[in-house]
Amino acid sequence: MTMRITPSILNADFARLGEEIERVPSADAIHIDVMDNHFVPNLTIGLPVVESLRRATDRMLDVHLMIADADRWAPAYAEAGAESVTFHVEASGAPIRLARELRRLGARASMALKPATPIEPYADMLDELDMVLLMTVEPGFGGQSFLDLVLPKIRRTRELIGRTGREIWLQVDGGVSLDTIACCADAGADTFVAGSAVYGADDADAMVRDLRDTALAATCTH
Repeated sequence: MTMRITPSILNADFARLGEEIERVPSADAIHIDVMDNHFVPNLTIGLPVVESLRRATDRMLDVHLMIADADRWAPAYAEAGAESVTFHVEASGAPIRLARELRRLGARASMALKPATPIEPYADMLDELDMVLLMTVEPGFGGQSFLDLVLPKIRRTRELIGRTGREIWLQVDGGVSLDTIACCADAGADTFVAGSAVYGADDADAMVRDLRDTALAATCTH
C-alpha cells in the first residue's frame, strides 16, 4: 500500500509560505487548511493565498475547506488549480452534486467528516469521491491531541472503500505524529496530514520521510 504524507502549512511560517513548502520536497502534497471562523472557531487563509501558492509552486495542493456553505465556495478552489479539494459533509447541502462539480473542474473530490460524524450514511456516495478525510481532532486549531476513538471509524471506512473496488484515498488529519501514525495506518489510513510534527521538527523533510517509513512499517506486519 502507498503511504502519502501531506504536511499542513497551518503550522508553517505564514510570512514565508513559498519557502516553507520547499522545505518538504519529500512530501506527497501540501495540505492547505482554509477556515472561515464560522464552520470552525478559527480564521486562516483563503482563496487569494491559494491562488498565490499555485503560482509559486508546482507541488500538489491538497485544500481542506473548513468553511460554511461549501457548495458555494469549494468550486473556486478547483478553478484556482488545487489538485484536491476537500469539503466537510456537515457544511454541504448537496455533497454528491458538489463532488461531481469538483471533478468536472479537474480536481480530486474529497469529503471530510468530523470525529463524531459517522461514515455509514455516506457509504453509497463513496463512488463519487477520490478521497475521504477523517478528522482525528475537532477541526479548527493545529497542535491538538489525537483522538484514538476515531480508530474504529477508520477501520469501518477502509472496509466500505474496499467494497467499492476503487482506489479511494483515506486521509486522517489531527494529532498525526510518530507516536500516532502507526495505529492510523494499521487501521487502514493511507494519507496523513501532519502539521506541527513536520514544521516543528528540526529537519522538516526528514520528519516527512520518518512518518512515511513508520506508516509503511505498520502495514508490513500484516
